[in-house]
Amino acid sequence: MAKKQSNESKKPIPSNIDDVEAFMKEQIGTGKSFDLGFREIIIMKKKIQLYYVTGLTDSSVVLEVIKKLVDINDKESNMKKIPEIIKNRLIHQQVEAIKTMDEAVDQILSGLTVVFMDGEKQAYVVDVRNYPGRTPQEPDSEQVVRGSRDGFTENIIENTALTRRRVRDARLRNEMLKVGERSKTDVCVSYLKDVADDGLVEVIKEKIGAIEVDGITMADKAVEEFIIKRKWSPYPLVRYTERPDIAANHLLEGHVLITVDTSPSLIILPTTYFHHLQHAEEYRQAPAVGTFIRWSRYIAVLMSLFLLPLWLLFVMEPSLLPDKLSFIGLNEKGNVPVFVQIIMGDLGIEFLRMAAIHTPTPLSTAMGLIAAVLIGQIAIDVGLFSPEVILYISIAAIGSYVTPSYELSSANKLARMILVLITAIFGLIGLTIGFTLYVLFLTSLKSIRTPYLWPLLPFNPKAMVQVIFRVPVPLSNDRPSIVHPKNNYRQPPRKDELR
Repeated sequence: MAKKQSNESKKPIPSNIDDVEAFMKEQIGTGKSFDLGFREIIIMKKKIQLYYVTGLTDSSVVLEVIKKLVDINDKESNMKKIPEIIKNRLIHQQVEAIKTMDEAVDQILSGLTVVFMDGEKQAYVVDVRNYPGRTPQEPDSEQVVRGSRDGFTENIIENTALTRRRVRDARLRNEMLKVGERSKTDVCVSYLKDVADDGLVEVIKEKIGAIEVDGITMADKAVEEFIIKRKWSPYPLVRYTERPDIAANHLLEGHVLITVDTSPSLIILPTTYFHHLQHAEEYRQAPAVGTFIRWSRYIAVLMSLFLLPLWLLFVMEPSLLPDKLSFIGLNEKGNVPVFVQIIMGDLGIEFLRMAAIHTPTPLSTAMGLIAAVLIGQIAIDVGLFSPEVILYISIAAIGSYVTPSYELSSANKLARMILVLITAIFGLIGLTIGFTLYVLFLTSLKSIRTPYLWPLLPFNPKAMVQVIFRVPVPLSNDRPSIVHPKNNYRQPPRKDELR
């Protein structure tokens, strides 16, 4: 049945406009769905029909198009050239001819207006889209003290325009694809033609084209899971960003961007572990200050991962600590085992985070005060938690919030809890083996055939300097070799190359 419908939808546009109307009633529900607009007018004794989705089109432009078409009756008399006359009267910068009903249905449901003419086996598509949405504003998760305040929105047209505004290169390509048998979601693949590796671009386009699903209502996340076959690995193998300046910078490096309609974040491919530790704030400050910020962030991320299991090890085996650092251990043993306190405290922080997301803003302050009193002081007074446990859990939690990538922060939380459990069971040997397996696991990961720990493993000294230090922009002339750029040196194209 599905195959029959698919073959039927690919049939050519019938010359009899009554057949077109019957097809539209059957396929998209014209006359039943209130948001499907339909208008029939008579132009020089010939039926003309317009189809559009009312909520996705600019009604003022549709009205103007209808006015111009009706005026043909008063100003034209050549019956033989009606198709050419109608096309010239479609007042819009984007008008395209189509010849199949499948294209017509896709364009109508995408927010465009399709004009059919009686006796003609083609129709005209007028781009009058006006998607509902918000204005560009700074994303909450990637704020900077100084810098642009615009951010991507749920409108794919606006998102590509924000990127194009920063990269006004004739070689920037924005290729539009459709994903989802029912949703037909627009997915844009962006890259610089003379920089991005052709093999990388083709692999990504093939993976997107091979997606077979009813719809991708979860937008970019669903696309990521089809492109990256990572199964149950918690670590992010793509980078998300809502900032146009970050997206433009990765374009210039040779990365490929994936924009999915209805999502305010873009996917950057390929990415490594260290891409998730970068933040725009580093590049909005002096190189020395940016380097200090970067080192502080690295320390915070390491603390979020290894502070709790390492402290637990010192509590379990105080002999590992020198006398001068003996205060790091536990002063008073509580009623609950230490590793259980750590797990409960870590879960409690996660509960608070989820509660903050789901709590309305006016109530979030009250919730924070209640949580601070209940989980903090009262929990210590009744012997549920030790003060040292609360301290080190708080430091680890702060390190998680310092991590720029939300996906990486969540993965590190899970890895931290596993390390705590292994340390609690096997002690020093467990922590050593757990740390080794953790590094080996990250080493085994690949993002579109890109080693996840590059440039640390495999080691690339020149690229590693760029990771450790915030190098001044005039000295950052080389593109990262891991993306295999066609043009490895950052320089503007010559005028003769643009021809």
